[in-house]
Amino acid sequence: MSKRHLFQSSDGLVTKAIRGIIAYNPLLSLDEANRVVFDTAHDKSNVSIISGGGSGHEPAWSGYVGQNLLAASVAGDIFASPSTKQIVSAIDRVPSEKGTILVVTNYTGDCLHFGLANEKAIAKGHKCRMIICGDDVSVGRKGSLVGRRGLAGELGVLKILGGAAGAGGSLDQVYDLGVSFSQQIVSIAATLDHCHVPGRTEHATLGSDEVEIGTGPHNEPGYKKLSPAPSAQDLVKQLLTYLLDETDSERGYVKFNAGDEAILLISNFGGVSHLEMGALADELLEQLAKQWKLEPVRISNGFLETSLNAPAFSVSIVNVTAAAANCSYSVEEIKSFFDARTNTCWESLTGSQSVRRPRQDQFVKPPQEPQKVIEESKDLKIDPTVLDKMLRGACDQLIVAEPDLTKWDTIMGDGDCGETLKTGANCLLAALDSKKIAAQGSVIAVLQELEEIVEGKMGGTLGGILGIFFVSMRNALEENTAIAESEGLPKLWAKAVQAALDNLTRYTPAKVGDRTVMDTLIPFAEGLRSGVFADGLEAAIKGAELTRTLKPRLGRATYIGADSSKSLPPDPGAWGAMVAIKGLQLGM
Repeated sequence: MSKRHLFQSSDGLVTKAIRGIIAYNPLLSLDEANRVVFDTAHDKSNVSIISGGGSGHEPAWSGYVGQNLLAASVAGDIFASPSTKQIVSAIDRVPSEKGTILVVTNYTGDCLHFGLANEKAIAKGHKCRMIICGDDVSVGRKGSLVGRRGLAGELGVLKILGGAAGAGGSLDQVYDLGVSFSQQIVSIAATLDHCHVPGRTEHATLGSDEVEIGTGPHNEPGYKKLSPAPSAQDLVKQLLTYLLDETDSERGYVKFNAGDEAILLISNFGGVSHLEMGALADELLEQLAKQWKLEPVRISNGFLETSLNAPAFSVSIVNVTAAAANCSYSVEEIKSFFDARTNTCWESLTGSQSVRRPRQDQFVKPPQEPQKVIEESKDLKIDPTVLDKMLRGACDQLIVAEPDLTKWDTIMGDGDCGETLKTGANCLLAALDSKKIAAQGSVIAVLQELEEIVEGKMGGTLGGILGIFFVSMRNALEENTAIAESEGLPKLWAKAVQAALDNLTRYTPAKVGDRTVMDTLIPFAEGLRSGVFADGLEAAIKGAELTRTLKPRLGRATYIGADSSKSLPPDPGAWGAMVAIKGLQLGM
């Protein structure tokens, strides 16, 4: 793993990268504020295919926007999902008379944000559907609570969906094809080392004689370490066994019968030479033919979905015959969709058009949002000085805690939790200073601002959870303001927080004991029922502390084999929520 970078910080790097990536195609436009790349030549009579995720996987997904592939893509921060607001903007940019399909890899933050965007799009009148792709076999069925995580197999789904949409398929036809195709993919990754994120100091590394199987694309540790490192031939043999051994009850996800036609996708995570990737493809094809009697009818090998500069790769195999058996398209039609020419990075990393600096009119401004009006009868007012002090207390505590939160999340996740919360805290402090959002003592105004911050600035799983939480809490407060007069303000807060948590259960199965932010929020809500804020804080502190003893059951930390003999750090999301609650108390 190289720790050297041209750009020493990730600040502004994502947007700058997207500007450069789309430079080859003047038909692409960039909504820079929302990091949405969209095809200005998109035909409204075709189904719109939209995908996206955290940055660091380029050319996925901005490099795949164009004819017969994506209508639009949306990018989050490095290894963090885009926000709901960004995704809704992408949907609005490429309207379709037939409908829109959101395609996303199976990671909690992506599922939450794309799921909420899907709900909002439907509420606005869009015919919108969503496909979640999980193709990694390394975790096995023991991880059934969260399902298989997504690897580069999703790119195969996008390619055939783009071809089917370009051929004029209906929403039902294209959606059914995508679901069927996604269920016939098996994938696994292997790495010589983890990637290095520009500007970060702490990263996991592998020993010089280690190879890891089952690596995730966000620096997640893999399923198994091999030491000493096997030969390339032995490594390929083990990977294909994980993928194709139907007697493996943990990983026999897809069955291949004699004569079934298959597609092979080999994705370079970013740090493997072209020379070795070519040799890897040859070794895979030789062993597939000799050991498994399988000769792929289509092969793609290259930078499909990367992980920055990781010296790693993934292998995906798709049973096209089985996919065709469960949709309205034939094997030949599916292959024709895979073959459909595009004007994107799928064909070449430089594209088919002349390289040029993007036109200035490619960088469009987001549409002006209407000013939000607060109904006086539904507003909740408290002492402006107290409100301002509480909010600043929460923000200050989060900023102080950021180094620890980042360190802990680097150990158990992808390292973005602390930075995400610090970003939110700094944005709220800026709003307190510049917009004077607490000056009138309006709690609803503050929550509206928090929604804007979370949806626009905070991606990742925690951003998705907090976005749903704040929207739901605001709705509950507006609907129940009368309780403040009849039963008192503490009872109103308790009801609103509980209502927000109840609504969250529609989007996440997390509960107490799963080592997530819910280990703080649920006890906090229960403690508030007494009518005393301090009781809620005490319960939140106990819940956050308890996560030190819990094994992860949801999110990316699920894929890490925690060593029970070693003490764990607290869950960074749970701890961050507790720190914010404690900061609110300090301001009272």
